[in-house]
This record gives sequence, C-alpha cells and structure tokens, in this order.
Amino acid sequence: MKSITFIGAGNVATHLAKAFFNEGFDIEQVYSRNIDNALLLADEVQSIAIDNLVTLNSNADLYIISIKDDAIESVLQQVLDKNIFITHTSGSIPITIFEETGFKNYGIFYPLQTFSKSKTINLLEVPFCIEANENEDLLYDLANKLSNSVHLVSSEQRKKLHLAAVFACNFTNHMYAIAEDLCSKNNVNFNILKPLIRETAEKITLNHAKDVQTGPAIRNDEKIIANHLSQLDDLINYQEIYRLITQNIQKDK
Repeated sequence: MKSITFIGAGNVATHLAKAFFNEGFDIEQVYSRNIDNALLLADEVQSIAIDNLVTLNSNADLYIISIKDDAIESVLQQVLDKNIFITHTSGSIPITIFEETGFKNYGIFYPLQTFSKSKTINLLEVPFCIEANENEDLLYDLANKLSNSVHLVSSEQRKKLHLAAVFACNFTNHMYAIAEDLCSKNNVNFNILKPLIRETAEKITLNHAKDVQTGPAIRNDEKIIANHLSQLDDLINYQEIYRLITQNIQKDK
C-alpha cells in the first residue's frame, strides 16, 4: 500500500494525511466541499485538491473518509467506484454503512483522540481501532506505521468506546469550561486550577477512576454541597449539573 486519498480536510484528516505523507506515502487526492480547505491540506502533502466527488479518481490504494458523521452516508452514495478500498474514521458509524451503499472492500480506521489542526499530537501514543470486512491485516499494519497502540475493535465495541470517550473527553472539557466561567465571573485566575486538573488526570493513569474520587459528594458533606448549590442560584443550568453529578457520585459509592 503506497497511496492514500483523503475525503475530508478537517482536523483528523489533516493529522493523518501529514503523518502518512511523512511516512513516505503518496497522498493522491484531498477532497473537501470547501476547495480552500482542500487546497490548504493538499499543498502540505503535495497532493491534488478537489471539491467535487465526480473528479475522485480510482488510483489510490486506500480511501479514508474523515468528515462529520451525518455526512458519511451521503458522500458514500456519491462515490461512483464501489470497488475501491474505503474506510472511515468515525467512532460511532457502523461498518455496515459500506455494504448498504454498495461497497465491496471496506473498513474502519478510527483514531481515538481529540484533534485540532493547530496542535501537534504524537500519533505513536494514539489508540487506533481497526475493523474490516476482508483486509483487516492490511489496515492493522497500516495503523502500526503511525501508532504503538492498535486494536481490533468491532462496530458494537467502538460505539460503546465512543460513548465512553464523550464522557471522558467532551463532557470533561465542558466541566473545565464551566469552571473557567465561574472563575471569570468572580475575577479569579483560572490558571490556579490547572495543577489540580493535571493531578486529577494523572491519578487515573495509575488507578481506577472510582477509587480516587474525592470531594464533598463522596464524603457526603451536605453542608458544603448545600452551600455550593446556593452559590449557583443565579446559574440554574450549572446548579442542575452540580446536583445531578453529586447524586450520581453518591449513588455509585
């Protein structure tokens, strides 16, 4: 396998395309509905930018779809050559979508990480979840060129893993946003909390998260909990989040 085409030019596609290019792969084409985005990535990986799937050629050894989940089916329907080896990078879309849209050789190439174009990520540490109908070994070997953590994961397992990732990453980040907002509203520097955030994240690399839970909820410190809730009387959404998470921690003891 020597050449790859990327359908998508967003955060995930950008990191993967650059990584494969640096590993010596030819990036055949880069597709995006926005030609400027396609041109930007194509220029970085010496590729050809396209903004119409009619111009997608069949020359690449592998096609990686890396776009919003709700656009994948529509894009697959527009790809004319159903004999290409095609994959997607979604955490939640099942592998059956390829068969349903007429493809014969397909798989999943899911990097479980949060990506931003502007932040460099060490892909060697990123888990890749692989699944395929025929060429699973090829995808596994391909992922091994980028990462030291490659796993064969079924669509059902990947769906649950993606759900868990939303709790571990997206919801956690929203908690950071709430904390930052509370600090800002009270003229407190959010940076004061960052050592606490780092230590909390570090603990769960060595322990089960449940075993290192701290705070007023796990201690059943009702006076502190009541005081915190009263401070949120003017921020009803935050108050409801605080109450719900507190109750869940206490039930899970």
